[in-house]
Amino acid sequence: MKILGLIGGISWISTIDYYKQISLEFNKRLGGSDYAKLIIYSLNYQEVINNNSKGDFEATYQVLQDAAINLKFAGAKAIVIGANTLHMFADRIEETVKLPVVHIVKATAEEIKKLGLKKVGLLGTKATMEMAFYRDMLTDYGIESIIPEEADRNFVHEKIFSELGKEIFTQETKTGYLSIINKLIDKGAQGIILGCTEIPLIIKQSDCSVPVFDTTLIHSKAAVEFALAN
Repeated sequence: MKILGLIGGISWISTIDYYKQISLEFNKRLGGSDYAKLIIYSLNYQEVINNNSKGDFEATYQVLQDAAINLKFAGAKAIVIGANTLHMFADRIEETVKLPVVHIVKATAEEIKKLGLKKVGLLGTKATMEMAFYRDMLTDYGIESIIPEEADRNFVHEKIFSELGKEIFTQETKTGYLSIINKLIDKGAQGIILGCTEIPLIIKQSDCSVPVFDTTLIHSKAAVEFALAN
């Protein structure tokens, strides 16, 4: 069993979900009282928000790199970045820190491929929806992604930071998210990627008429798969 290093705090509430899902998946596979060997490095999310709001993604990378290096020194054998957006740095972290990074987009793309879907809607932060790193990787797997219109992207993004990341869940926000999801379905989306680790806390498969891809759960299972592989 390999020790996993989880970079969390982005946000704290989804980090709790990661810890829970990784622990449950370990126990499901091994039984008894077996659970993951896991080290968590929790970031101060405000630093990341401040850097990104100024467009200083290099400063955000340095925060992430420092966390990964500390996890490596603590004994981690792989890095799990507990956020979709920060996977823009995944390849660079892997190269610099010299540890494998369990990649959230690759794991999600594999799950989409298993269902044979070719076109999916993508929800997440504005960076995840608008920057190329996420959608380009899906394209590499033969998956077309569509994103909401600008006003809807702003709504999804704002609610992540003002509510979901603070453990605030309202029916109004859920209704708004579902309306946006239905617009994407009307545009041909065969499935929906919940591409922010807070979104699965408010949107569930039972809410939607097409498959939804809970990236926190998918990523957690991929991390367990790596930890238990020979």
